[in-house]
Amino acid sequence: MVLVVLYKVKQEVALLLVFAVLMITQCSRGRPANLGVTDGKLYPCPEPPNCVSSQKARDRLVSVVHSMGRSTVVTVQENYIHAEFTSGLFRFIDDVEFYFDDNHKTMHLRSASRIGYSNLGVNLKRIERIRNRFVSSKRQQDN
Repeated sequence: MVLVVLYKVKQEVALLLVFAVLMITQCSRGRPANLGVTDGKLYPCPEPPNCVSSQKARDRLVSVVHSMGRSTVVTVQENYIHAEFTSGLFRFIDDVEFYFDDNHKTMHLRSASRIGYSNLGVNLKRIERIRNRFVSSKRQQDN
């Protein structure tokens, strides 16, 4: 009985040692070649999900806006997105803009009606819907 317990303990210790060696060798790898800026852009993230990029966020945001009703993506640039949303009843057009400020690691946004004084909170609700869809699309992507 004691020999069986010792054998199992040795197996667990051996597995832990193998795991530790693998972790150490993987963590001490050299600097990757895909760092830096090329043609004004960072390299895209590799396949494993252990990378985040504003490029991915921008592409996901464009997909979210495309998926919303009565929306047209007008402009997609490296750090700027402009979309138009048309109201259902009176066909009013609202402009929605997103600016990716790399210096401050911030995404600025603006949603404004082209005409009128009040829109009864439609722009705020729209931005909240975009935010919620953006967050849920990230969760789906992670699963």
